Amino acid sequence: MRYPVMLVLLLAAALLSAAALPAAPAIAAAAPATTAPVYGWSVDADTEVAIEPDVVYRRASGVDLKADIYTPYPAAGPTPTIIAFHGGGWVEGTKDQVTLSLLPYLERGFSVVNIGYRLGRVAEAPAAVEDARCALRWVAANAERYRFDPRRIVVMGWSAGGHLALTTGMLPLSAGFDATCPTPDETRWSSGDLPEVKVAAVINWYGITDVVDLLVGPNSKHYAIEWLGSRADRMDLARRVSPLTYVRASLPPIITIHGDADPYVPYSQATRLHQALDKTGVPNRLVTITKGGHGDFAPVERRTIYTAIFEFLGERGLMPARPPAPGR
Repeated sequence: MRYPVMLVLLLAAALLSAAALPAAPAIAAAAPATTAPVYGWSVDADTEVAIEPDVVYRRASGVDLKADIYTPYPAAGPTPTIIAFHGGGWVEGTKDQVTLSLLPYLERGFSVVNIGYRLGRVAEAPAAVEDARCALRWVAANAERYRFDPRRIVVMGWSAGGHLALTTGMLPLSAGFDATCPTPDETRWSSGDLPEVKVAAVINWYGITDVVDLLVGPNSKHYAIEWLGSRADRMDLARRVSPLTYVRASLPPIITIHGDADPYVPYSQATRLHQALDKTGVPNRLVTITKGGHGDFAPVERRTIYTAIFEFLGERGLMPARPPAPGR
């Protein structure tokens, strides 16, 4: 490579000047990087969790709907199981985006089933609700195979996924959203009955509780308008898929986490659910993150949240029995 003559001269002058300067004092050597072992669950995770990705749990709208299944290895017995639903306003997102958010539950020995569902561009409402309800039925039907504990199924989700967790745990069979779920042959051909599948608890991360509120008025959001589409009965359907419609005394315990400055799902959706549950005597807890937005909570806030979640589940016998590993 050729350099301009003037640049070469300037570099030569700089080198000569540097040679004439007195030597700089010696700089202390940097401390060597620590080689002390770091003990934590991440070191052993690959030997303590079995992963089965992209298991098809149903087919709808010409699409294979898939779930990632995480189970403790080796499993000592049937384990409490979390069914997780990602967010994205029912119109975007994938199950992969919440994988790291599953780690606190896997560390404590839960099985986790991470669900993909139909988004609005594939099928408008109520498709996602139907998929979530069918996922619950799939987990219950495959409990023996994967050593899920069918008496300790917890549903969890973020944002629109929080809504799906709530509808999965709160909707009665009479709501009609289980009708397209696959059934065993002995049921399909011999009976019109579907067994009730019970949820043990709901973990609602800033989920939608009143879909109607997002369609009209000051809280309207276009993601909700997209999901409901232009059907003539959209307001009626919005009520049918709103968790607040189904508040009653027989519901499972529900813990809600919500920032009071959430710009996408109004905080009032959380407080209204909390008040309605209190009024009917449903065990519930609202964890409010002061000045918190739509997730992205600070580390200290997240520690507070997980402490609250595991206390809430532990009080109801829903925590796994796995003892903490040495050094953790």
